[in-house]
Amino acid sequence: MFVAHVKKGTDEKQALAIHLLETAKLSGEFGAKLGLKNLCYLAGLLHDAGKFSIEFQEYIFKAIAGDRSAVRGSVDHSTAGGKIIYETCIENKNDVFGLLLAELIANAIISHHRGKGLTNFLSPENEAKSDFLLRLQKEDIPSYADVKQLFFQEVMTEEVFRIKIARAKAELKSLFVKDGKNAVKPNELFFLQKFVYSCLLDADRTNTMLFETGTKRLNLNTQQLFSSYKEVLEEKIASFKNETTINQLRDAMSKLCNNFAQRKTGIYTLSIPTGGGKTLASLRFALNHAIKHGKKRIIYVVPFTTIIEQNAATVREILKEDKLILEHHSNIIKEQDGFQKDEESEEKERMQALFKDNWDAPLIFTTMVQFLNTIYSKGTRNPRRFHNLMDAVLIFDEAQGVPVKCTYLFNESLNFLKNFGNTTSVLCTATQPSLEHVGRKLQKAEESEMISDLVMVEEKFKRVEVIDKTKPEEWNEEEVARLIEELLKETNNLLVILNTKKAVFTLYHRIKEQNPERVMYHLSTSMCAAHRKDMLKKIKTGLKNGEPMVCITTQLIEAGVDISFETVIRSVVGLDSIAQAAGRCNRHGEKKLGTVYLVNPSIDFERVSKLPEISKGKEITMQLLRERKEGYFPELLSHETQTEYFKRYYQIFEQELGYPVMKKSLQLFDVIGRNPKALDNYFRTTGSKPPLISLSSPQTIAENFDVIDNQTTSVLVPYKEEGKDLINQLNGELQPGEYVGVLKEAQQYTVNLFDYQLTQIQQEEGVYTLLNGEILALREPAYSDEFGVDSFVSSKDSFLGF
Repeated sequence: MFVAHVKKGTDEKQALAIHLLETAKLSGEFGAKLGLKNLCYLAGLLHDAGKFSIEFQEYIFKAIAGDRSAVRGSVDHSTAGGKIIYETCIENKNDVFGLLLAELIANAIISHHRGKGLTNFLSPENEAKSDFLLRLQKEDIPSYADVKQLFFQEVMTEEVFRIKIARAKAELKSLFVKDGKNAVKPNELFFLQKFVYSCLLDADRTNTMLFETGTKRLNLNTQQLFSSYKEVLEEKIASFKNETTINQLRDAMSKLCNNFAQRKTGIYTLSIPTGGGKTLASLRFALNHAIKHGKKRIIYVVPFTTIIEQNAATVREILKEDKLILEHHSNIIKEQDGFQKDEESEEKERMQALFKDNWDAPLIFTTMVQFLNTIYSKGTRNPRRFHNLMDAVLIFDEAQGVPVKCTYLFNESLNFLKNFGNTTSVLCTATQPSLEHVGRKLQKAEESEMISDLVMVEEKFKRVEVIDKTKPEEWNEEEVARLIEELLKETNNLLVILNTKKAVFTLYHRIKEQNPERVMYHLSTSMCAAHRKDMLKKIKTGLKNGEPMVCITTQLIEAGVDISFETVIRSVVGLDSIAQAAGRCNRHGEKKLGTVYLVNPSIDFERVSKLPEISKGKEITMQLLRERKEGYFPELLSHETQTEYFKRYYQIFEQELGYPVMKKSLQLFDVIGRNPKALDNYFRTTGSKPPLISLSSPQTIAENFDVIDNQTTSVLVPYKEEGKDLINQLNGELQPGEYVGVLKEAQQYTVNLFDYQLTQIQQEEGVYTLLNGEILALREPAYSDEFGVDSFVSSKDSFLGF
């Protein structure tokens, strides 16, 4: 028997033919979402064909026997399957769809164990070459002739194989040929390649995981689930007492979203003002739209991990559901650097599969970082989720949180998901970023806004007055401290929001020293989710009971946190963030008008010069404040002023929108499609066009793509006894099935640290490894119940980030 895998502990063997057929079936099921069932079936069928080689079978039996010379990944078993499909499909070089089929399947197969992700079709740098073609032209593929013969003997006859290929080509034609015209666009081929890759990766990892754990795949009836959720939601809405004007307005917004759900699949906007019941209204739309159009999942995408916590908790409470709601903040298991030997990360991937890291859940809450990583990042773990973005409803909460450099990549991915993936996207924010007006525009539907008459809605929702306290000489730390003391003579509670952790940290200490008896709270992303939840609970209870207090925080409190202070001081920043800060003031209309004071801190107090998106946003807001004094604009937070703000913002960053890689003179957006530099380089060097349909450079994109400039690492922290207990469990011996609950709970006890922070803590020996080095944990002295990660993180300027 030819063996694919061996179960640890029992030496039970999985037959190679069984693995290939089961993986093919699952991959085909995933591929059917785009009408590519046969194409993705073939990818699954061929992916491990190279394991029919004598060399691989010798390796695996040595491994079973405990022979240390059997090094994982030492035998290339990925190239053979790609070569079989490529050789078969390019027999007719004029068959465009045959060539495209060969490229889509072969690249997925040869890359399905690569830490670097998909292989470049063309290289946009240095020498003109195609890594894809070079891989398939390898002459040292182990026992290739025997592998090919055994595949057709053991798995599928060549006759049936060619029938499958013909059906797969027909699928491609139906996908791209519209009204008799070939509608294949280069950028769309990049996403199509990612889709095939995703289907194969998830099918392969899932089948292997099911074999090793002895479990069966659970198929949920999402339509039935969504219908039951809808009933619970409507009962909850009916129970609300809409006695206040604010609650009546929220109810009206919710009804508009409910009615809008009947619209066809598309890209829409939901511009409910801050405090307008956005989470509930968007959930109502999502459930009704999913039921109407047969969507498989609802995914909330937010800019910061902090928003996940409250939104997920709100939805859990409303729907009375816990197990089937997935919060995916980040990967707890450490990411690979993308340059390890092939196959080294499979063990981690199968563990992550137990945690539903492939997003196979009906309701998911995740971050913008994770969403974009699913499409563009390196490795094999993130891309395996991509196919689960099809047939979905995506709710982008605080859509203005898309990083500037990712603007075109974000827009193009949503356009593909709408046009091919039957996925509806909703940009949900009080400050719409006008993404339909940039160079590579977002293809919003006609009459895309769910809320009619926004000007009237803004007027009715007005709950705060914004007071411009900025001054030419700027505010130093001492002056802001005095302003706080003055305001506390008139107000019972005060929220202060600054742009950097260092500014928050230093101002907190100054105010605390001035009056040690005052009730004060500090919030930042140096605290784990469970810690922040506890802190916010204390703050909310204190506000409800009328207790005097001051809260000094980074902007993490601005989005998705249902909290209401009488008065707010906001360090000047982009207009979108100021609108969010205003949403934490007089949120429920407790009094006629709350007050938000704008101050412009000095560079010594709050340094944002190295944070271009923050500093440029601040500059534009300062311009608008000056122009407003001259009567050019109405209310600072009006829709008109916000539109002007984003117009200027995107003009300033026009050269940044396509993700420039300055050292390499590349725009990543250019290399997902036509790849002009690579194409010109190839033609200039060889004198001919490359024999390829696909021209993209997915590996180059993956190597250079980071949603945030500074990568972070998730670290488990010993917050309270619960955090310490989770660390102890992961430091012990857990059975495979026990990881699910532990890893899920551990999300609440992690902090994402920048490299400099982690290095600093490691130098102090404040961190250690768990689970054979796969998870990092903080030692108790390095975590503070007042500030979180007490590792001198506030000694450097740092922005909240993602």
